[in-house]
Amino acid sequence: MADAHDRLPVWCAGEEWCPITSTATLIGKKWHPVILHRLLEGGPMGFNDLKTDVDGISSKVLSDSLEDLEEKQLVDREVISDRPFRVEYSLTERGASLEPVIYAMRDWGMEYLEPAEDRDSSIA
Repeated sequence: MADAHDRLPVWCAGEEWCPITSTATLIGKKWHPVILHRLLEGGPMGFNDLKTDVDGISSKVLSDSLEDLEEKQLVDREVISDRPFRVEYSLTERGASLEPVIYAMRDWGMEYLEPAEDRDSSIA
């Protein structure tokens, strides 16, 4: 369990549901769980490799998502070289601790979801 100084500050009105909604807020944006999953599966990655692995995401959205995940202390950004400029993204200890959550989401989806016939019949 995380020490008090390692915890992220959150404000909630309801103590019983607060941990659920706060965690959902941290990882609940469309691309966040996918990015976390790709870093769990592939280890540290450069921006372009991550963009290739997260099929369908724009560079802007990936950049914004990585910045948000870094701010929330789930992803670490390390400058590998200045010339050519290269950065590498990896999970922090906190980010890696989401492994069972991310894999549970994947497993649930594999069991209960199927491809939609068309966009109009999709739940997402």
